[in-house]
Amino acid sequence: MNKALRISPLGASTLLALLLPANPALAQQVGAAALQGRWDAELTGEGPAIPFRLDLSGSANTLKATFYDGAKPYDSSTSGSFQNGTLVLEAEHYLTAINATLKNGELEGQTTLQGPGYALKYGFHAVRHVEAPAAAAAAPSIAGSWVIPLSSPSSKGEKAFRFVAKQQGNEVEASILRIDGDTGTFNGTFKDGKWLLSHFDGHRPGVIEVSANPDGTLAVVAHNEGLAKALRGNDNGYSEGSYEGVSQYTAYHPDVALAKGLPQPEDFLGHTKVTDPNAKFTFNFPDNSGKLVSQDDPRFKGKVVLAVVTGTWCPNCHDEAQYLVELDKKYRDKGLAIVALNFEEPEQQDSFKRQKAFVKQYGVKYTYLEAGSPAQMWEKVPQLNHLDTWPATVFIGRDGKVKAVHSGFASPASGEFHTQLDKDFTSRIEQLLAEKPVVADATPAKAQPVRTALK
Repeated sequence: MNKALRISPLGASTLLALLLPANPALAQQVGAAALQGRWDAELTGEGPAIPFRLDLSGSANTLKATFYDGAKPYDSSTSGSFQNGTLVLEAEHYLTAINATLKNGELEGQTTLQGPGYALKYGFHAVRHVEAPAAAAAAPSIAGSWVIPLSSPSSKGEKAFRFVAKQQGNEVEASILRIDGDTGTFNGTFKDGKWLLSHFDGHRPGVIEVSANPDGTLAVVAHNEGLAKALRGNDNGYSEGSYEGVSQYTAYHPDVALAKGLPQPEDFLGHTKVTDPNAKFTFNFPDNSGKLVSQDDPRFKGKVVLAVVTGTWCPNCHDEAQYLVELDKKYRDKGLAIVALNFEEPEQQDSFKRQKAFVKQYGVKYTYLEAGSPAQMWEKVPQLNHLDTWPATVFIGRDGKVKAVHSGFASPASGEFHTQLDKDFTSRIEQLLAEKPVVADATPAKAQPVRTALK
């Protein structure tokens, strides 16, 4: 008989206590079976609690956690186990770990997250999900795209962000879109006159509160106290997001923002420019084996190339990698080559643990090169002006010259802006692929007769 054990989570702790001394293996199996299913989890620490959905599946030694981006499965842990009453989950491609104990049917423990020059620690708590009756849809509509003018320019020089919301009754999925990319999908419900939206997909945890103002604007309050505390005094120059723990914004309908002459969000294709459009884009960096690879390698010669300035510490780079994997499958045999110019923190460059897990997790088949640390980006990629977003995607024609640079990456959380990005990427790639390779003419040019202009 090889059936999964089914047991009430409330009785799991009692059974574990009885079974563990006599049969540890059976106790682990019982415990893992009790963990399977959907949990309502939350991270606690600085600022408001961050609720999120967590699905657990698998056996004692192969437990798997599924994280969500809004209502959609987004990512999963790379390993997991339940031993001696302790749950351990790791997402090595984010350097995220959850450690918790099962007691009285609830999970209690700690979550750690790592990024460039910082480490975040949150309390972790989870209870079994119980379906609640749907609340009456009495919320005002906030669906659509909004413009958030900034009181002062961002670290990237932006004067405005976007706020994108999708609504069904009193439930909302929303995201803040910057030139770097978006925050992921925050989701939640309308209660006590406002929406409380949260997000944790294995990284970038946060809470957004949204209220509809009488004048038709939105009051948007973004909480990021944990990251702000971790980054305080850490001038690494390349961390994503804001150093402010709480950011308060006012969002306007786009037509109202235009009529008022308010600042507009930056153009993703105009933020970063190529220094010399007539020069070939060059690179020469080692791969994982230490072998130097340049633009003259046969895998790139005469092809359309996407060169991506990236780093696996960057959440929006995770979003783009999953998208690039699909582009690679679609266009590789048609003449497209993708190369990641990867910038990892100095402490990651001995083992590249996170990058190796990243490549494995997303099934990356395109070339990954080790370009240096994030602080070296401007030195290592001098061909681009105003290069300050993670990621940045460089479109290179068959002649080796830069045709466009796209700053940041708008994930599916950004709705219409992701749709537009996909349209722009695919149409540009197909246009460049349609161009014939430049073939040098080896035949000596014939001398032309001298012509004298008539006067």
